[in-house]
Amino acid sequence: MPETSSSVTQPSLTTLPAALPPATPAEVRQAAEALKSAIDAHLRAVESRVDELDPAVLEAFDALAAAAEGYDELLYAVHDEVTPFEVMADPQPNYDGPDEVEALSVFIRRDYLVADPDALAAAARTAAEGVDPETATTRSALLDIFDAYDADEIAYRAEEIGLQPADSTMWVVAADPEGVVGWHNDPFSDVDAELVLYRDDVIDEEIEEDEEEEEAEEELESEDTLL
Repeated sequence: MPETSSSVTQPSLTTLPAALPPATPAEVRQAAEALKSAIDAHLRAVESRVDELDPAVLEAFDALAAAAEGYDELLYAVHDEVTPFEVMADPQPNYDGPDEVEALSVFIRRDYLVADPDALAAAARTAAEGVDPETATTRSALLDIFDAYDADEIAYRAEEIGLQPADSTMWVVAADPEGVVGWHNDPFSDVDAELVLYRDDVIDEEIEEDEEEEEAEEELESEDTLL
């Protein structure tokens, strides 16, 4: 995609949607009750598990982690208070790169779902001239939008243009000074995890929960078929 000169006037999109209303004490109380229920469900699953990797225990663990995170976020938003809870994540490899960094690479991945094709098409018509709504597809709309706007603006306006942000991550990696040029044929080769200086992951819990529910429904359908 050709780079856009900073001197070129970018087409503007529509007004951003209004901000969500602030959380309430009642929502904090509901989250606390959900956390209590998740704790009870996790304990029941642990007490009745059949092996170390019992799916029921794993599912209850994920539900407990999500409930604890939801309560923690609401508690902080409403009462400016935090909890001592911390869900252990997979340990990251120890940094094994130089202390005096001469060059670095920034790897960014942002995932989206096409949530509103009509809004996506409207944004494409705003971004590009001559878009035929009769023949336009989500593919052509995405091409027009990414040709007109940079990745940061698309991330900022994602919901407005019909995209639902999913997970994203950013890695800052120590690099060989000689390796920061001449990479154009293979820009996203494997990253050495031991050279990661900084990492910032954003996980969409709602999408993960939807996927888990779909998997559970598929399993139930498979069991019904066998019966």
